Amino acid sequence: MLKLQKKLKNDYGLVFNDEDLLKTAFTHSSFTNEERLPKIANNERLEFLGDVALSLVISDYLYRTYPDKLEGELSKMRSSIVRTESLANFSRSCGFGEFLRLGHGEEKMGGRDRETTLENLFEAFLGALFIDQGMDEVRKFIQHVVIPHVKNDDYVKVIDYKTELQEVLQIGGETTISYKILKEEGPAHDRSFVAAVFNNGKELGRGLGKSKKVAEQKAAENAIKGQNHVS
Repeated sequence: MLKLQKKLKNDYGLVFNDEDLLKTAFTHSSFTNEERLPKIANNERLEFLGDVALSLVISDYLYRTYPDKLEGELSKMRSSIVRTESLANFSRSCGFGEFLRLGHGEEKMGGRDRETTLENLFEAFLGALFIDQGMDEVRKFIQHVVIPHVKNDDYVKVIDYKTELQEVLQIGGETTISYKILKEEGPAHDRSFVAAVFNNGKELGRGLGKSKKVAEQKAAENAIKGQNHVS
């Protein structure tokens, strides 16, 4: 962790008070499983906390920065900023993957650069930072790493297919849209999901993804394109 601590200090001016907390943020469940450590020794609990902190900071920024945008538009922007692909890229830009503690099996299967793993790592780091130094430091870090991309409008034009599908269907009158996970495949560390989207009980499309959110987005995209197959 010394190399990570040095990087955080040089790049972001951060010095963690609790090194064990930082180590937990960078510990994948595959590592604790192989080492037979308690499940709470991995970063999943911190990921839960970081997800909330990130959403709050992004929501506050969007609310203050775009006073003329309606709630629906702000929700679309926030969804595109905190989606799996975006957070994985932020994790890569910070060089976090290098310091992730993985199990040998997960390492061999390319887990160090897996989108969902890097997304979870980024959120876990934010959760650890919140506990160690408070919300102000979390906000500063997000302002440094995430907000510049928002200012460049990188996320304004990103398509949220679930919202787009809902808007299209509502034009035709009353509608009830629902999503269902039809299938889960693969080991716990490399799970794939098949989702289906329904309107008033009728299936419109299916999608495949490495997370439930991605699978649902893909299902909505295929429904919009009229493709009732998994892709």
